[in-house]
Amino acid sequence: MKICEIVNQFGGYTLIAQVIIYLTGIFLLAFWLLKTSLGRNALADSLPRRNNIPLYLPFIPLFIWFGTVSLALLVKNRLLSRLPDWQNALLDNLIICITAVAVIAVIILLAKNHFTNRLKGFGLNVKTIHKDLLAGLMNLVSVWPLMILMLLLTVYLGQLIWGQDFHIQQHEELKTITTHPQLPLRALIIVTSIVVMPVFEELLFRGLFQTMLRSFFESRIANRESRNRLWLSILASSAIFATMHQTPSHWPALFVLALCLGYAYEKSGSLFRPIFIHSIFNAASIITALYQ
Repeated sequence: MKICEIVNQFGGYTLIAQVIIYLTGIFLLAFWLLKTSLGRNALADSLPRRNNIPLYLPFIPLFIWFGTVSLALLVKNRLLSRLPDWQNALLDNLIICITAVAVIAVIILLAKNHFTNRLKGFGLNVKTIHKDLLAGLMNLVSVWPLMILMLLLTVYLGQLIWGQDFHIQQHEELKTITTHPQLPLRALIIVTSIVVMPVFEELLFRGLFQTMLRSFFESRIANRESRNRLWLSILASSAIFATMHQTPSHWPALFVLALCLGYAYEKSGSLFRPIFIHSIFNAASIITALYQ
């Protein structure tokens, strides 16, 4: 896959639009680096997030998710193995969507019981939504050139190691939505990808995992500056987030995106900000796939 093909697949639509996005992102990132002393002071004003989350707690909804989806897909494949491909994909996405909604309810219940200020302490305060939407969009634009750079590096290194046949696989949902034109399937994928999964993944990986890791590092590394502990929690939760996805060739770019998501959460104290970033990213990916 050549550079222009990667840019066209992941970077946008027309050349002018791509140039505007990249230049804006580079400017915003450079401004952030200058303003924060290369990121060293970026989290100096991050507020504490008081909680009593035990180390095992984030794994409860994670195991519920994997166990329920795996079991439901197994039963579906045994009972309904002769369905047409698009109906089979529709049921798969319906199972994923319903399970994610159920696990979101579990996470919210856990957050109410383990955060001092309940859902507000967790980062779900509706009063911040109007600020988080614009800030989230700017955060995503600023990190977009870095994600494309990671994709290019992944392809370059992959071709050096595995040969010229190496390429970055398209996400399974994008492949499905472009292969099957049926409206019910496309509508379900759009709702699941843009609404349900960003909420589910941000509540789990940022809200629970990152908070748990932040508390863990704060209790174990008391002699370090607080901002270093915050970055450690962001790095660790970002690694977990990236490796939970099925396509290894996506991991480097997803790790960069996760750093942006984790930083947005720590900087704002609001989960709506990473949710908006995640949702806009998924929407841009779907629009690009359908546009092409």
